[in-house]
Formats: sequence, structure tokens, C-alpha cells
Amino acid sequence: MSDQTRRAFVKRSAGAAVGATVIGALVAGEADATPAEPVVAYVHHDRVSVMAGEREVTIRDRKLAARIARAAK
Repeated sequence: MSDQTRRAFVKRSAGAAVGATVIGALVAGEADATPAEPVVAYVHHDRVSVMAGEREVTIRDRKLAARIARAAK
């Protein structure tokens, strides 16, 4: 079982949601894009993968990955 607290979970989720929104806007190519379906993103090293519906896009951006990781802490 994980030692994760509710507060830590909410903090990480909020950071991931912000990151996913930013990435979704980048992928869509529009700063004010509002996705019709939920967008999920995950970070692994310097890669950020964004999933929306049945579509997945992976970008390589070390600075963006670091910003999302910091926001999730």
C-alpha cells in the first residue's frame, strides 16, 4: 500500500491537470483550445505524452517535462 496522503494526491493531480492543459494547447496549436474530451498527460524523463480520446502524441521537451514534474510535487 502507498504512503500517499490525500493532500499529496490532490497537489500532484492539480499539477498534472495544469500540465495537461498546457500540453493540450500546444498539441492543438491554439492557446485557447478547449478539448471536447478529457486530456491526460504523463512525463517520463524528457518526454511528455498527451492522450485525448484514442489519440496519443509524444513530444520531447526537457523544459516542459521539468515544469510539469515540479508542478506535480
